[in-house]
Amino acid sequence: MFTGKKAERNADLHEERKGNVKRLDREVEIADIGCGYGGLLFALAPKMPETLILGLEIRISVAKFVQEKIKALRQQGNSPRPPSSPSKETAETPVADTSSPSSSSIPGGYQNIACLRANTMKFLPNFFHRHQLRAIFLCFPDPHFKARKHKARIVSSSLNSEYAYVLRPGGKVYTITDVEDLHEWMVERLGSHPSFERVSREEEEEGEGQDELVGVMRRETEEGKKVERNGGKKFVAVFRRVEDPPWPVRRLQGKVPGNDTALSEREVGGESSTIKDDGE
Repeated sequence: MFTGKKAERNADLHEERKGNVKRLDREVEIADIGCGYGGLLFALAPKMPETLILGLEIRISVAKFVQEKIKALRQQGNSPRPPSSPSKETAETPVADTSSPSSSSIPGGYQNIACLRANTMKFLPNFFHRHQLRAIFLCFPDPHFKARKHKARIVSSSLNSEYAYVLRPGGKVYTITDVEDLHEWMVERLGSHPSFERVSREEEEEGEGQDELVGVMRRETEEGKKVERNGGKKFVAVFRRVEDPPWPVRRLQGKVPGNDTALSEREVGGESSTIKDDGE
């Protein structure tokens, strides 16, 4: 008999097989990698009520706090009482006040956001299929100042290829940090990747007619608010996923195989070879 987490997983699987768990009829389109305490998730939820947004966080206690807060905000729409206070472990974390406005007055009621505990540096393609996402957020990632720790940064040649795999053409990677060295690192590596191109500087600014997601990213994360309170500077860069180049097609010369006198030629290792019908 299973106990603990394994028992919970088996119970969830049993409920799903019985049909008691409703399966999603839409796919996640936005991912906040390293979502922290979920400030961006909670800000985007009412602005994009028809879009599924997933936060991915490696710290167990932080991911659990975001999950509990999402549950509290959803339940608040069904109860006049405000959600319970955060646990002692996260009591000092600066988070938005969940008592106002009521989730019943928020479009979607926070049903479109979720958070998972995950190590995306290792398992990102396990969560999303090719060209699934339209936006990826990398907000105030760990700068890993020491040179020997740079390999642990969230932007690298190999990780950029994974971002390109899960991001659809025309989708965007949004980056923001208060560390100029890290900003230059991300710009250099994303800019040199063949699947990405940086948008114009005007598109990276806030303002009427500009990308609304840039403004939300600048203002709504906990780290962003902290930087603003301290009078720090925020460095923003946005990269667009370009179309994949067409696969090269090698044409067969001559008649189509299957005809009575079908003969065709193709290049094999730089030489010409003849393909004959099976009947000859």
